[in-house]
Amino acid sequence: VSRQLKEEIRRGFARLEDPLAGFLAMLESSSDWKGKGHSLGYCITTELQLWIKTHPAVPQSGTKLKKLQARVLGMLSQCPTNLLDPLISIYQLHTVDRNCLLEHVSHLYLQGSYKEAAILSIKLKLQPDQDVEKMCTPLLLQDKTNLVEDYVAEYPELQRKLLQTLDKWCDPSFNIRDITRPYQGLSRCKPEKLNRRVLSKLVFRLLERFSVDPALCPNVINQRHLRTLNYLFYKRFVEKTMSEENWADHIQSTVGENRWLQAQLVQALLRHCGARGAARWARRCRLPPELLQGLPEELHVQDRVEEVTKEDNYEASKKKDYYQIPISREKIHFLQTWEETLQCWEKVLQPGQVVGVDMEWKPSFGTVGKPRVALLQLALKDEVFLLDLPQLLEQAEAEGEKEKLSRFIQMLYSDSAITKLGYGMSGDLSSLAATCSPLKDMEKQMQGVVDLLAVDKQVDGLSPEHRHQEKGLSLLVQHVLGKPLDKTEQLSNWEKRPLREEQILYAASDAYCLLEIYQRLCKDPESFGLGSDLTDSLMGKQSKKPRAKKQLNKQEASSPSGQECQGPRREPSGPPAPLSPREFSVVCDNMLQGLGRYLRCLGVDVRLLGSEDDHRKAAEIARQEGRVILTSGLPYQTLRSQVGEGRCFSVNCCQKAKEQALQVLKHFNVQVSPGDIFSRCQ
Repeated sequence: VSRQLKEEIRRGFARLEDPLAGFLAMLESSSDWKGKGHSLGYCITTELQLWIKTHPAVPQSGTKLKKLQARVLGMLSQCPTNLLDPLISIYQLHTVDRNCLLEHVSHLYLQGSYKEAAILSIKLKLQPDQDVEKMCTPLLLQDKTNLVEDYVAEYPELQRKLLQTLDKWCDPSFNIRDITRPYQGLSRCKPEKLNRRVLSKLVFRLLERFSVDPALCPNVINQRHLRTLNYLFYKRFVEKTMSEENWADHIQSTVGENRWLQAQLVQALLRHCGARGAARWARRCRLPPELLQGLPEELHVQDRVEEVTKEDNYEASKKKDYYQIPISREKIHFLQTWEETLQCWEKVLQPGQVVGVDMEWKPSFGTVGKPRVALLQLALKDEVFLLDLPQLLEQAEAEGEKEKLSRFIQMLYSDSAITKLGYGMSGDLSSLAATCSPLKDMEKQMQGVVDLLAVDKQVDGLSPEHRHQEKGLSLLVQHVLGKPLDKTEQLSNWEKRPLREEQILYAASDAYCLLEIYQRLCKDPESFGLGSDLTDSLMGKQSKKPRAKKQLNKQEASSPSGQECQGPRREPSGPPAPLSPREFSVVCDNMLQGLGRYLRCLGVDVRLLGSEDDHRKAAEIARQEGRVILTSGLPYQTLRSQVGEGRCFSVNCCQKAKEQALQVLKHFNVQVSPGDIFSRCQ
């Protein structure tokens, strides 16, 4: 707005005998101010607000002001949002009788103006005197979750009431149609948005945003734990990729003392193990006697012999079929004190040292929050150090030296004379930063780092059959060293102490195999289809810093450039080739419909799964049409194994659609131009 116009507006106010009444009469007789954006009406309104501050005698009081306030209240429901705050300020609507304001908002609500009623309630801070379930239900039906979040944002008690309401709706015995029935004629109504899957996702986002105790939402928590139970049974009895001890650890920590989950566990055991197997596991998990009625009391001797024989056979086949760490058990050190850790530092922080680095944390199984690293593995040629991070951090804090661990890690990663090897290091470092906050900007200081995930994408000779059987680091180990990694301990409970022997050997192998791969690739790069420029990079002569990429699960680790999409071969540290939205086609899992619609607005070719579709349909569509799968949480583990490397991407389910879209666009280097926006039919 030009200075000349502003000055003319101010002179106009000065000439009016009653600026407030004159301005209101102008608004009532004009339609210009109803438009969105910076209309002339908006300009005049904001100028009046500023002018009043320099003319304190202008604001009125008494009967005259009350009449103006009543007229303004009648206009507010038609106001653009950007005019509400100035008008409330100019006409001092916060001084209006609260019951009068509540009655006005109630009138808007009864007219079906739910959005306007909520926005006005927020502006006038009326929420504590309103029924949160009544106000928010029609907004949720219209998919206005952002407005619902804003409605409770400043009121912890309302946040808890909203979460309890949503949790009540997620009770399996609750009929959601009872909620939707009164709003059948609602415009832009989306009743499918109140299915339990969508509500559960919303509950977990709100729990994290408002830092509310999850125990407030037992139905949602129980259902998520039940999905975790089903996933664990799938891993153990269908995929058979989880060891018995590992599986038992997770089952016990998932079920705990929850009687409902204990009953679900017994039913799952009967389905998968039969009566005898269910009896053995039920007693091992110390389930209450009343849940064991009808189960055999003791295992037969023959059953026990068969179990021991199976375990022995499994151990023998493991040594024959999987990669084995070539150093003795005595050379693997589990460090829990700073005295031991200082000796480790002296060996690791040596110029010319090559260190295999890996990290482990307890699988999140979709729970709220970022994972915290429980174990840091550092592999040298002759020994491996496993650092118990929770214990070391606790000791350092007790000694008043909280920065001790972060200093060591920063020294290691910033020293160009030490070659650090990893696989999907960006995901590891993101979790490390969540564990130790001083490390959040460490990626900017990294030198001498080689991420073998980027190398993996350039290695020749990985057949489709191998890719189907093995994936990730295990596939690279199989191709370069001859045998895959045994991943049965990958999803272990890494926070439980003491660690089992199988966990210790798995953790050491995961870090040590990086040294052997690196040595082999450097020795004979041509046989793996690697060029001399890549060899230079492998030898540590180049050191480019990988971009950060926030992740929730280690299984979502990406290359240093932050991209998983297959395409032309690139240098491991180079950015992915830019794409236009029209060249980028995706299929969105059914919990990401908001993300899909947002991407479609930007010109991306999007297919959306329906709310009743099985997750596996996404893989079928992706294979047939060459699309990238966008998913979140547990389905990522299943879907990524059914499509090509980098053709499945997991987004952060705790983010809003816009934030998820930005994450996807950045990850795949999709460049959006103004011409792409709304270029596709919505």
